[in-house]
Amino acid sequence: MKVLITGISGFVGSNLYPYLTKQNHTVCGVSRKKTPNNKIYSYKECDTILFNRQEVIIHLAGKAHDLKKTAKEAEYYKTNTDLTISLYDSFLKSNAKVFVFLSTVKAVADKTESIITENTIPNPKTAYGKSKLKAENYIKSKKLPEGKKVYILRPCMIHGPNNKGNLNLLYSLINKGVPYPLGAYKNTRSFLSVQNLCFIIQNLIIKLPESGVYNVADTQPISTNKLVKIIGQETKTKERILEIPKPIIMLFAKIGDVLRLPIDSEKLEKLTETYQISNTKIKKALNLKLPLSTTEGIKITIKAFGKN
Repeated sequence: MKVLITGISGFVGSNLYPYLTKQNHTVCGVSRKKTPNNKIYSYKECDTILFNRQEVIIHLAGKAHDLKKTAKEAEYYKTNTDLTISLYDSFLKSNAKVFVFLSTVKAVADKTESIITENTIPNPKTAYGKSKLKAENYIKSKKLPEGKKVYILRPCMIHGPNNKGNLNLLYSLINKGVPYPLGAYKNTRSFLSVQNLCFIIQNLIIKLPESGVYNVADTQPISTNKLVKIIGQETKTKERILEIPKPIIMLFAKIGDVLRLPIDSEKLEKLTETYQISNTKIKKALNLKLPLSTTEGIKITIKAFGKN
């Protein structure tokens, strides 16, 4: 199939491009980075004429959650909402048959005490989640022409080679032999290996199930304490998990908010929150089992960290 990927130079795009190429798809991309490659287009070229030459549009480009908190709210809506609207309008006018939009579970909830399903009523709190949800709602508000399919994917935290985020921080600490001090927190959270995400996208554009919203996550959620043990095993480091009382940890996190210590309130929440996603709908729609378990996917990521 002829596939166009926006954000092809990003984390997911740089993994999806070779994956789909190996599956014998003809892949081109869109990127903000200038390149002499005649298979890479600019966003100004993303119009009906370009889309007419494609069968599948996979829209990965977007502004991710800013851990440094330096991004302005308007930047999220410009990239996550306005760009998506523009691309989707071009898709509707074009001959392309499939549109895949990579949204986020943060469009549903930033915190949750229950397992998130596609029926969970969205109530995002951040500009990141709100801007993605606004794009979703626009897509769902448009009548889909006969013969076209649209898929809105809501992944949880994606990890894999070249990944950047809190998993890197955790890896760095454990690899250096630093004791993990948050053992008192007994959480369970969902992860998503980029390999499983690529597998799902490949099957979506081939099997073409019913259009709609689909959560994407590895099947088995795990605790951060187990994650620490996996990192220790893969790095051959004797991991040490300390159960420091939560009030003390929270005090250090608040100090970290001011002094920029390795742990602050946001990092503490990300590492210790319970955040579970159901992937039942997507597995049923595709009638498949994901190729990697949560543990297998994380091991691949940790090995990649070691190589880098």
